[in-house]
Amino acid sequence: MAIVPTLMNEALSEYAESMFSSETPELAQLLKEAEQAGIPPISIGGVQGAFLQMLIQLTNAQTIVEVGSLAGYSAITMAMAMKGGTIHCYEKNPEYCSFIKMQARKFNVHDRIIVHEGDAAKLLEQEIPSKIDIVFIDADKPSYVHYAELLIPALSSGGLIIGDNALAWGYVADAQPEFEPENVKGIQTFNEYIQSHESLHHPCIVPLGDGMCIAIKK
Repeated sequence: MAIVPTLMNEALSEYAESMFSSETPELAQLLKEAEQAGIPPISIGGVQGAFLQMLIQLTNAQTIVEVGSLAGYSAITMAMAMKGGTIHCYEKNPEYCSFIKMQARKFNVHDRIIVHEGDAAKLLEQEIPSKIDIVFIDADKPSYVHYAELLIPALSSGGLIIGDNALAWGYVADAQPEFEPENVKGIQTFNEYIQSHESLHHPCIVPLGDGMCIAIKK
């Protein structure tokens, strides 16, 4: 048993990415094209992608909601693991939405991806997909809890809610974070919310990438 947890350094991260990454040459090309299009390089990593794909296979997820889709890298990664079904992508930036649609066609997963353009909170307050199997939140950190409040009631029993950046760039344990305090506090509040939510059980943090906070709907 490991009494002291193993800290991921650059060499270990490179090892994990080389052995257990979902990234294909085509997905790597997507990231290059996203950078050329001026989209920030802040997508999930390949090891996180592999973990999401495993969760999708384990749950046989048919309906996924992703809040904050950026370039569509994570959505397409997830779509590649689905056996039919739909991913609802909520993205505010219209240029990013166009990019996602273009890439979804390139990957031939456009039949599984629906892009909802606009403010995610406002869109979800108007209409929420039913019988959601997985919720993946990777958007503005101060709004994580609000997104969860909107989506947990629509999450199926046994469904998963996942919040990215659960370790807040390494500052999540700081009582008074100096680095991006509003975002770090948003993550801290979300982690506490998920850990104590009466409709969820088995909450945990998986330390892949910048961490993923996960719980199961009762």
